[in-house]
Amino acid sequence: MSRPDIPRPLSFWAIAIAALVWNLIGVAMFLTQMALSPESLAAIDEARARVVEATPVWITIAFAVAVFGGALASLMLLLGRRVAVTLYMVSLLALLVQVGGSYAVTPAWAEYGIEGAVLPVLLIIIAAFLVDYSGRCEKRGWIG
Repeated sequence: MSRPDIPRPLSFWAIAIAALVWNLIGVAMFLTQMALSPESLAAIDEARARVVEATPVWITIAFAVAVFGGALASLMLLLGRRVAVTLYMVSLLALLVQVGGSYAVTPAWAEYGIEGAVLPVLLIIIAAFLVDYSGRCEKRGWIG
C-alpha cells in the first residue's frame, strides 16, 4: 500500500487514469479481434484479414497477456499497489513477443510496410514508459 504521509500529485492521478483508459482500449481491441467471425473477417480490409488469419495462437495469447496485464497493472497503480510494476513489466514483455512474433511469422511486414510499424512502436514506447513510471512511483513512496 502507498504511504499515507506521502501525497500523490495530480499528475499521478492523471497518468494512472489515462493508463487505465489506454489499456482498456487495448482490451476492447483484443475482444473485438476475438469476436471476428468468418463473415466479419471477409468484411475487413484484405491486408488485415490476411494477417489475422496467419496469426498463430501463441501471438494471440501474448496479445491477451499484454492488454489484460496492462489493464490490471493500471488498476493496481490507481490502488497504490507495488505489484503494478511487475504487471507492467509482464505486459511489456508480452507486447514485445506479440509485435515481434507478428512481424516474424505473419505477413504483417509485407501487408503494412514501414507505416504499419508506427503503431506497434508507439505501443512499446507507452508500455516502457509505464514500466519506468510505476517504478518511479514506487521509489517515491506513492505505491508500495
